Amino acid sequence: MALNDPQWGKRRGDGPPDLDEIWGRFNKKLSGLLGGKRGTGAPQDGGGSGPGFSGGAGLLAGLVALVWVASGFYIVDAGQKGVVTRFGRFVEATDPGPRWHLPYPVEAAEVVNVSGVRTVEVGYRNDVRSKVPKESLMLTDDENIVDLQFAVQYVLKDPMEYLFNNRSPDDAVRQTAEAAIREIVGKSKMDFVLYEGREQIAIDARKLMQEILDRYKTGISISQVTMQNAQPPEQVQAAFDDAVKANQDRERQKNEGEAYANDVVPKARGTAARLMQEAEGYRQRIIATSEGEASRFSEVLVEYKKAPGVTRDRLYIDAMQQVLSSSSKVIVDQKAGSNMLFLPLDKILQMSANGPPPEVAGKVAPAIEPPAAPVVVPPASAEAGGTRSRDAFRSREREVR
Repeated sequence: MALNDPQWGKRRGDGPPDLDEIWGRFNKKLSGLLGGKRGTGAPQDGGGSGPGFSGGAGLLAGLVALVWVASGFYIVDAGQKGVVTRFGRFVEATDPGPRWHLPYPVEAAEVVNVSGVRTVEVGYRNDVRSKVPKESLMLTDDENIVDLQFAVQYVLKDPMEYLFNNRSPDDAVRQTAEAAIREIVGKSKMDFVLYEGREQIAIDARKLMQEILDRYKTGISISQVTMQNAQPPEQVQAAFDDAVKANQDRERQKNEGEAYANDVVPKARGTAARLMQEAEGYRQRIIATSEGEASRFSEVLVEYKKAPGVTRDRLYIDAMQQVLSSSSKVIVDQKAGSNMLFLPLDKILQMSANGPPPEVAGKVAPAIEPPAAPVVVPPASAEAGGTRSRDAFRSREREVR
């Protein structure tokens, strides 16, 4: 058989069955299962529909209906909410557990996770180094530009509002966060934004974002706003670092000056207080001494008026006692006469230790004999006779005048 033969490829009895034949076989089998009778004659006018065909269609319809009804069952897990809509309109919100609704296309159910935390990044994507300048660059109150990257975490508090009032929830949160941060940064100074005000800015931004989202009924609750990075733009980073170093040096010198002042000022105050106390003590001592001397002089004057000679001798003896008791001395008894020599003891000891010069020794040695029995008179207490001797000298001076 040639290839161009019209009968090529067709074998009697071996060709694929047509669609009508397949359908007929299926109906016969289905009718047999249902207990129907097979048609023996040729099909009548009506396309070959018999009792078997009717029974199979009913069974098929029942199976389809059963599957359609079973498609309305759904399960809501813990931490989720089910939202049922009828022809696109909200009907109810279901709690966790097995639930059922009228199958599609009458009703539809959507399960929403209300416990999961969602994160939106503003100013960057996935990594702080992948910056989005359109979102991150912001203007401060002192007309400086700062580069901010922060993340916003939120949860759902109303699934119905979340599904029906938001076309793109993440974009809505991102735009709201950007608007809130720009408003807060625009009212703050650059130093406050970059350093000590990060936490305060995050708190204020969270509050403002929640107010905006509640105003639009988005069903979203902001849980946390985290500042990832805050710095000046890269174009002025070097100059800004120099300015920061200068400020740090200024603060360091200021702290050193305060530390030095805190070290010196207390010492100076302590010294001043000590000097004032010493001066006050000296003043009181001088006043008390002067008053005592004045009182004693009045008493001596009374006695002097009674017996001037005796009082004068007594004052002279007291003065000599004060002079002699306050210095070291040696009393030498000379054999040639009855005069007594009062020599300072320290000078004699120094001369005996060093030895007198030969010329002086030759001249003085014959004249002065060594003492037979030198008597050393210990100095009396200066406090015992000091005051009385001074009083005696002053009294004698007054008498001479």
